[in-house]
Order: sequence, then structure tokens, then C-alpha cells
Amino acid sequence: MTTGTFRYADPATINRSTTPFVKSWSKVDVDYSSFSRVSVSKPVHDLRSAVESSPSDFGIDVSGFALYNHPAKETSFTDERAIWSGYYAEVEALLREKLPGIKRVEIFDHTIRRNNGSAARRPVQQVHVDQTPAAAATRVRRHVSPPEEAEKLLKGRYQIINVWRPISHPATDFPLAFIDWRSTSPGDLVPIDLLYPKRSEPEDDGDDRGKEVAPAEETYPKTEGYEVKGETYGVVPNETHKFYYVKDMKPEEVVLIKCFDSWGEGLEEPWGKGKKGVAGWTPHTAFVDPATPEGTPGRESIEVRCLVFYEDEE
Repeated sequence: MTTGTFRYADPATINRSTTPFVKSWSKVDVDYSSFSRVSVSKPVHDLRSAVESSPSDFGIDVSGFALYNHPAKETSFTDERAIWSGYYAEVEALLREKLPGIKRVEIFDHTIRRNNGSAARRPVQQVHVDQTPAAAATRVRRHVSPPEEAEKLLKGRYQIINVWRPISHPATDFPLAFIDWRSTSPGDLVPIDLLYPKRSEPEDDGDDRGKEVAPAEETYPKTEGYEVKGETYGVVPNETHKFYYVKDMKPEEVVLIKCFDSWGEGLEEPWGKGKKGVAGWTPHTAFVDPATPEGTPGRESIEVRCLVFYEDEE
């Protein structure tokens, strides 16, 4: 176990307007938000030890996350085309192996984060959930064709799962922490618009992978040149939150993080058909582990976001 200081959305600075750029927002290309954050110190439990002690207490539908030892053939993650053509297939195979009943997987996005000064994406210290129910449905309609097939799939069970692993060395620096879904409540979640840089034709093909450029610091508070292309959940503090992490997580290990489930407890039409006891979301964040040795290499990681569709119920 260790202790972390976690940066939550400050409820007093959240704007719940539905008007773009008035409603609270975060930027996808830099760790900056229109709202303030509050820091809360919390104990962080080691997931490996917890799973060894009580395996049935954890899992993608139970706690909202799952840890596996599953080495990847792709190891450098420097060639975007190799990631798309090779690693994506590895991710789909992993999901089909670990999650029974899958009939279709659509991988729509990945992000590589490196904790160094030149990286376009770096670890984010903000407790969040990647997608709201509305954003999840939008993803289905954006990435599944023809449109009638998307509408059909929206009527069944589907999830968005983030497949996360370190690159090249253990993630000792800025490890990832996730909150046990059972320790959260719907009132912890605040819809936040996600701003993407506008891209000119022919660059704007709807796909941002491999096009990330770190913005200049003086542009962080500005919204010119950005557009709303997604919605995430910010998370406000709750003393019941229980955090886990994988100490010195190795590149051979992978964590599945549930961002959305149409069967998640409490969901109602049009977003889903909630089932009691099924995890609906997993708040997560990078954090500073005070036990990190001086001189530890900066964290490098890849996260792959997947739409996962299941066979229809009998």
C-alpha cells in the first residue's frame, strides 16, 4: 500500500451549462481544464496483493477493472501503422479471451503517454471517466456502419474498455490508479466537454491518432482553434472512494478499465438496461507515488479504447 494525492474536480467551479465553451471543459492535448481541481490524500491499495487474497472480489464487471499477465508482441510502440495493424489485433484477441460472449470489437482510438518534456501526451493527474453514456452512444454511431447496424447494436449490450499497459519499463513513475466502482455513486460524476484541436482539410478525417502536437503553454486557457468532440465525466471528491494501483506495473501486464457498460447498474433507456451489481464505470488517474525512487525513468504507456459488443441475450 502507498498514499497518493489525487486531483478531483472542484464542485464549486463546475459550470453545468449545456452551451459549448460555457459548460466546463477539458482539453485532450494538454492536462488543462476550465474548472479548478482540489487535492485529496487517499490510501492506495496494491491490486496484485488484493487479487491474490480474494480473486473473486475483482473483475471487469465486479470492481470495474481487471489485471492480467499478457505480454505483447509489439513492444516499441513507435510506428503508428504497426500499432494499428499488429497491436490492435493483439488487443482484440485479449478481449475475446478474457471476456466471454463478445461478437464484435471496434477499436477506435489509442493514446501513447510519455513523461518527458517533448512528448505530445503526458500522464494526466485528474480523476475522470473517459466517456459519458451519451458519448458512448456517439462513438457507436461514429465508428459502426451502416447506420442501421449501429442502431441495432445500441439495443444490445456494449461496453467501452480501455486496455492499458506500460511501455519498455515498469510504470513506477506516475502510476495509474483506479477507483473501485463499488465505492462510487452517480453523484460523483460531472459531465465535462472534451475539446480537440480543429484540423484543416484534408487532415481532418475524424481520426486524431498520430497527429498529436503539444500546444504552447500560453494557449492552455484559450478555446480558439478547438471544438467539442466528446464528453467525459469529471469526478468530485467522495470519502468512500477506494483506490487501487499495480505497484511497478510491468510491460508484460495489462489492465482492462471499464469506461462504460450499457448493462451498468442504474442505467436506463435510452442509454442502457442497467443490471444490479454490474460495474458501470471506472474513475482513474495518474498520481505521484511518494515511494518512487529518485532517478526512476519517466512513465511510458499506451491505452487503447475499444467498443465491445456482445451476443444477444437468449
